[in-house]
Amino acid sequence: MDAIKARKRLPLVAMLIETFGFSPALASAVALFFAFVCLLAVVWVVRSAPPHKLVMTSGPEGSSFQRWAGAYQKALAKHGVALEIRPSSGSLDNLRRLRAAAEGVDIGFVAGGISKDENVNGLVSLGSVAYQPIWVFYRSPVPTINRLSQLAGQRVAIGAPGSGTRSLALTLLQANGITGAPTTFVDLDSGAAAAALLQGKLDAVFLMGDSAALQTLRDLEHAPDVQLFNFIQADAYVRRNAFLNKIALPTGSLDLAKNLPAQDILLVGPTVEFVAREGLHSALSDLLLDVAREVHGKANLLQKRGEFPAPLEHEFPLSDDAQSYYKSGRSWLYRSIGSFWVASLLNRILVAVVPLALVIIPAIRLLPTAYRFNIQLKFYRCYRPLQRLERESFGPLTAGRVQELLLELDEIEKAVSRLKVPASFAERFYSLRSYVHFVRERLKAR
Repeated sequence: MDAIKARKRLPLVAMLIETFGFSPALASAVALFFAFVCLLAVVWVVRSAPPHKLVMTSGPEGSSFQRWAGAYQKALAKHGVALEIRPSSGSLDNLRRLRAAAEGVDIGFVAGGISKDENVNGLVSLGSVAYQPIWVFYRSPVPTINRLSQLAGQRVAIGAPGSGTRSLALTLLQANGITGAPTTFVDLDSGAAAAALLQGKLDAVFLMGDSAALQTLRDLEHAPDVQLFNFIQADAYVRRNAFLNKIALPTGSLDLAKNLPAQDILLVGPTVEFVAREGLHSALSDLLLDVAREVHGKANLLQKRGEFPAPLEHEFPLSDDAQSYYKSGRSWLYRSIGSFWVASLLNRILVAVVPLALVIIPAIRLLPTAYRFNIQLKFYRCYRPLQRLERESFGPLTAGRVQELLLELDEIEKAVSRLKVPASFAERFYSLRSYVHFVRERLKAR
């Protein structure tokens, strides 16, 4: 009957009963605990998988932000990650969306310097991905303005609300003492502002790639009677504003045939930070930075090859995952396996199994030792009084004392009979019973 019951038990339960002498209830409880731990590990592996979709807030149609977002979308699609792009008014609009959890936005581009007075809790940076110079164009047949303070009293387009252009333009103008009347600030988007400048309705416009289309910049660069402002005080602007960078535009770099610009031009501008909400999956963080290297790592008019992405920290703290990526790149597993999802699965399995193994394996190895020590203590509790009785049996004894010792021996024998030990300790158990019998015979002989 016992053999039939044993066959019906799970192998782990039967092993615990036979090896450690556990009761069926205790063995079943231990087996259920191990099964529960393994189930938790499986659930964690499944639930910790990176999402298949991300939402990015970009910029207006034709802006550099929008073009970058399109490049990200194509690159991520190759790895099975869908990227939803939501156009915006520019950096400030992107920041607002990233801060509002209800917007459902995961990542976006934000120009440096615009969030210095904003609450950025819950947001982290994946690094800077590009320079974003501010372009100032003004109406004049020849270069005549070399300080922004000379724009006082003129009609100036400072960018649409929600754009990084507007925020930075106001910062630069205020640094030159221009805060309003008699200067007229006009809130127009880049396309409308450029058209108004060409029609003579404006005297100057501020433009940035976060909200201005590349074609708009090209049109103004080639337009007659429109000049590109040269920041001859660039060093001073950079010293006063840590988020700004000095950017040199060599003679003829925009158009060699027409020699545009006709002289070296200095620009100032922040870097663009790649911002994410806290909690972005670490695997997706690494994948996004890989894509950022592909999209932003090439040389162009404003940067050297491999200059971006870079771990430049401004208003947003650099995420832990990004710091690890910049120090050592992607893990060996992601570099060795071509499929992002297979590598992610294997990585999660390792993360779940290794700590589990580090806990369970020592516990399994320690359990038999602890159990054997516990059984040995039970034997020692019986051996100690037996040895005392045996030693006393060698001395002078009265008949009454012998009867007392025999009664003590009966109690010891009852304690031995009550011992529950596994089959692996059967030899020691029967040896103890033989010892009890030996002491009894010796006392009877007295």
